[in-house]
Amino acid sequence: MPNPFGKTRPVDKPYAIYESSRGWTWHVCKTYKTPASEAKDQYARWFVWATSPYTGGSFEGGDTYRRDVVNLGRLVAADPEWIAAYGGRDVPSVADHLATREA
Repeated sequence: MPNPFGKTRPVDKPYAIYESSRGWTWHVCKTYKTPASEAKDQYARWFVWATSPYTGGSFEGGDTYRRDVVNLGRLVAADPEWIAAYGGRDVPSVADHLATREA
């Protein structure tokens, strides 16, 4: 089965958005493995664009461990395919979430 999240997306069209209570935001723009394969690999990584208290409000891109995003963040928006693969309830679509933040 091909990876449904293996194609890199731009920062403004991520597959999912996670946020932490400490000021971190991750826009997940690519995964390197299928969700089933990631569950068996503690070193599974995602390509993200992230903001933090240390970036001055701008995004920085790079790979990070899946476990860090999932353990430290909370899913706040996602595409329906992401929710089907990773779970999540009552979260808006990425487009709706970003539109609300810009308003």
